[in-house]
Amino acid sequence: MAERFDMVLRGGVVMTPWGRVETDIGVRDGKIAALADLTGADAGETIEARGLHILPGVIDSQVHLREPGLEWKEDLATGGDAAVLGGVTAVFEMPNTQPNTVTVEALAEKIARASGRMRCDHAFFAGADRENAAVLQELEKQPGCCGVKIFMGSSTGTLLVDDDEHIARSLSAITRRASIHAEDEELLEAAKPNARAGDWTSHPDARPVEAAVRATERIIRLARQARARVHVLHISTAEEIPLLAAAKDVATMEATPQHLTLSAPEDYERLEGLAQMNPPIREARHREALWEAVRAGVVDVLGSDHAPHTLEEKAKPYPASPSGMPGVQTLVPIMLDHVARGRLSLERFVDLTAHGPQRVFQIIAKGRIAVGWDADFTVVDLNARRTIENEWIASKCGWTPFAGKEVQGWPIATIVRGAVAMREDELIGAPSGRPVRFVETMRAA
Repeated sequence: MAERFDMVLRGGVVMTPWGRVETDIGVRDGKIAALADLTGADAGETIEARGLHILPGVIDSQVHLREPGLEWKEDLATGGDAAVLGGVTAVFEMPNTQPNTVTVEALAEKIARASGRMRCDHAFFAGADRENAAVLQELEKQPGCCGVKIFMGSSTGTLLVDDDEHIARSLSAITRRASIHAEDEELLEAAKPNARAGDWTSHPDARPVEAAVRATERIIRLARQARARVHVLHISTAEEIPLLAAAKDVATMEATPQHLTLSAPEDYERLEGLAQMNPPIREARHREALWEAVRAGVVDVLGSDHAPHTLEEKAKPYPASPSGMPGVQTLVPIMLDHVARGRLSLERFVDLTAHGPQRVFQIIAKGRIAVGWDADFTVVDLNARRTIENEWIASKCGWTPFAGKEVQGWPIATIVRGAVAMREDELIGAPSGRPVRFVETMRAA
């Protein structure tokens, strides 16, 4: 009697932890049940994948989906649609919404809002503020929580913990790895006069290298004192990289596709407010240092820092224009184009978007293609040539800084726990995303 599967993916090149393998994948009950020649097996659904590469489902561990409170920019449903159209199977959402996600009730509300509306799996950060250190440990142990986020420098929203005393209090209160926006608020305040009215090229001067470096030095020191673990987000400077390379006992680090692709001043001149984000896009020397860090293995994770604003908001003259750009839908094609250009291997891309997030955040059963793990797959055509256009963007903001860019490499299908969520640029089926599970919330679950 033939073996029965819910789904079989046939003949693709599968990116397993032990290398590239041309094989079939059998899926049963949302899990990977077989990696073998499944000729003759029965399947409820068969996906022909010859000529395609099957990657572990891409995990974007830094997105801002703006709900509740800022839904004119984005909401959980449109953000989830954008994710799966871009080949992303799971996202971790940030706490600087309105209200901020600083209570158990606010976290539970986000999880409830996502149910039945998000096509990708999802988790939510709890935010640290000056008053909630006493509840952070309870917050970080809630099912669906991916950890605590600390803003050392002001950015979009009102979350800010900028002094050593309160940062140390937050780090001492928690046991999971804290994610850090590392810009020094004192130096940001001092640099505000560097912002030239109407001149976006001055954004790196208004948020200078020194602010990032000082904050990263501080968080490494505070983490060691508290015997805590930190994950430093969206690194933008060459000077931070040796600090983080020497701090692997307490710190991991993230890079973004935009910091690896764009550079100042030319992209500010071309894109104006669309290139504005925090920390800033900087000169090419910083971009090249980040690539060296990717090649050297210092970078642990790629995250998009998806942070949409409307075109009307972005058109305000600098510095009234808000910082942030959409990115969850373009992470995969932008980085596959870098693969095609020889800047990184496909194996390293998989490590940064699947294996790395699984290690850093201790995700249960996601981030690798192996029997028993969730059947999350990003199916890509490495030879496909497409042009990224604003019309393709599902985010409510309706734009991307990469509009008009021709890329090689494209997501062909997104499969979440054995269900096809996207195929050939079309959304498939009803939203069925679930909260991501973590080792460190098992008891609470």
